[in-house]
Amino acid sequence: MENAALLNAIIDNAIDGIITINERGIMETINPSACKLFGYEPDEVIGKNISILMPPPDQIRHDEYIERYQRTGRAHIIGIGREVQGLRKDGSVFPFRLGVSEVQYSGRKIYTGFIHDLSREKEAEDRLKEYAGQLEEQVAERTQSLRETVDALQHAKEEVSQSLEKEKELSQLKSRFVSMASHEFRTPLSSIQLSAVLIEKYAQQFQSANIAKHIGKIKNSVGNLTGILNDFLSLERLEAGKTEAVFTQFNVVKFAEEITEEMQLIAKQNQHIIYQHTGTASMVTLDQSLLKNCIINLISNAIKYSGENTFIEFNTELTPDNLIIVVKDNGIGIPDSDQKHLFEAFFRAHNTGNIPGTGLGLNIVTRYAGLMNGNIKFESKVNQGTSFTISFPITA
Repeated sequence: MENAALLNAIIDNAIDGIITINERGIMETINPSACKLFGYEPDEVIGKNISILMPPPDQIRHDEYIERYQRTGRAHIIGIGREVQGLRKDGSVFPFRLGVSEVQYSGRKIYTGFIHDLSREKEAEDRLKEYAGQLEEQVAERTQSLRETVDALQHAKEEVSQSLEKEKELSQLKSRFVSMASHEFRTPLSSIQLSAVLIEKYAQQFQSANIAKHIGKIKNSVGNLTGILNDFLSLERLEAGKTEAVFTQFNVVKFAEEITEEMQLIAKQNQHIIYQHTGTASMVTLDQSLLKNCIINLISNAIKYSGENTFIEFNTELTPDNLIIVVKDNGIGIPDSDQKHLFEAFFRAHNTGNIPGTGLGLNIVTRYAGLMNGNIKFESKVNQGTSFTISFPITA
């Protein structure tokens, strides 16, 4: 009896609506939240067909849904859950999320519906869409301004190239930079701008799932832009001869574990970075900053070019003569025709599609590894993943 009283108390005080019906669609119980939601008193609906709470066409088809489910076992909503429309007593329609479960009780089937009102969320979404439309116009205007700036930069570059023939190779590099920057910078900046404005307007007014979505956009866009800027800065320092290896002794296992934790934070949904060390020793003498850049670059590529629900292997092995680092994924792989160009600056494989990137990462990794007397090799097959191995000689 106490359990039954507790269950009734929970149902009566539930925030969401709860309704039970029999096999013929007749309502047997309805809790206060559901009554308030639909505008009925309990005695107005109990004993009535559940279809009175549904607008057309569901109102007409509901009994057919139940009959078909009982005949075929194919669920339309039962055990699945979906977003539907409800019909109030006053004739107004509102959205809600419906979850239906089937229970065998006293030799008969009872269907229980759990109703979560989505009216407030839908109103917030509509307002967001309205403001998004207005902001898209502003984004378009500023995008055009950015195009004009890029065009002006291209024109200035061409004038400089004509007067500095001896720097022909550098001017070609700048040309490719301008072309790629104009594409890679525009999309992240536009996304940052739109999302930041939306969050500023609504963060204090609504608790909406859209806020989390736009925050995610900001993080992704900032991450993309930061990666691009870091790649160009690293390339500039390498080209100018300003980057030198500073060797220090450190624990490579602790170092790798910290990188694993850091990169796991930016992995895709259900992507897992699995780190393992082989060998009894753990102390090495290398440049920590350059080595970290190499590893982060390889793991970032593994995350970027692999799907959700995948594993990324990150292994270190310390032998008497070498430190061996392996990063392996199960991603899109590298076409055979592209593999010979993989470490060239600004080169990207043909199967990368719309995945963002500058084509500088592996070029920088190779040059950083070279500064520490290391070498890099890889194995890859399309749609079967890629494995990169960097080896460094161990010296006293």
